[in-house]
Amino acid sequence: MTLLTKRDALLGCALLALLALVYTRFPAFVSAKSLLGVFNDTSILIILALGQMAVILTRCIDLSMAANLALVGMCTAMVNAAFPGVPVPLLVVMAIIIGSLLGSINGLLVWKLDIPPIVVTLGTLTIFRGLIFLLSNGQWVNAHEMSAEYKALPRFDLIGLPVLSWAAIVIVAFMVVLLNRTAMGRAFYAVGGNPSAAIYTGIDVGRTRFNAFALSGAVSGLAGYLWVSRYAVAYVDIASGFELDVIAACVIGGISIAGGMGSVAGAVMGALFLGVIKNALPVVNISPFWQQAISGAAIIIAVVFNARSERRVGRIILKQAEST
Repeated sequence: MTLLTKRDALLGCALLALLALVYTRFPAFVSAKSLLGVFNDTSILIILALGQMAVILTRCIDLSMAANLALVGMCTAMVNAAFPGVPVPLLVVMAIIIGSLLGSINGLLVWKLDIPPIVVTLGTLTIFRGLIFLLSNGQWVNAHEMSAEYKALPRFDLIGLPVLSWAAIVIVAFMVVLLNRTAMGRAFYAVGGNPSAAIYTGIDVGRTRFNAFALSGAVSGLAGYLWVSRYAVAYVDIASGFELDVIAACVIGGISIAGGMGSVAGAVMGALFLGVIKNALPVVNISPFWQQAISGAAIIIAVVFNARSERRVGRIILKQAEST
């Protein structure tokens, strides 16, 4: 639950090494303006990775985040197209609420019916995508149908940064406080670390997982508005497959799939690592296939590193038990 671990420091060094490698081929990429652009491009991935982190900490997983994003994004776009006078801040609030409700459906199914999270979210992923088609009748909502205010918010410059970047910064700060300073955040770690022990300390495991899914849904809803308004288009297959990037960012960032381990800094750097790969490698003329290979290799290395770290923790616990 620390803000920065040794694992995060190593990932930070790997990120700097990647930037140094890119610098040798294309120095302009490492300019302040360019790096701020990379951060802005990666903001939605950062937001979603932090929501996914909350779920993974509780030994669950949410495969429906990208579908949640797409459904909420379509809803806000259709409301804006039909009623352009609705204030954009109200649409943002609506997006967060709808996203949270969709996430709560996942949480309830996991909590009350004890269905494995991967099965629940795989099912709701398909349901959410189907709902988008039913709501829109398969039609797109294009830029000319959206109000100027709806499209302008993510791009609006505030103290030198677009609102999209500020949204990611606010979510990062919120998650730091939630995970390190609140009972709910501590419960996420406790449930993921040892569910049986968490029960004996008075933590409701099912409710804690429900809260994690509701939080994941809320940030997905926010990301839905930001995605659609930024790219000024809404359609059925928005962000299709993006949930894999989100999980990859968490894994690379040191969030243990087994639950109970991970930090906000790690999740952010994992997302930025992928963001740098996706933005930098095309600039230095590296094939998209190599980009995928590099991303995949980073995931495998991260999983191996995480597994070794968890085994070391296990040995320490056993040694402590033997000495008592």
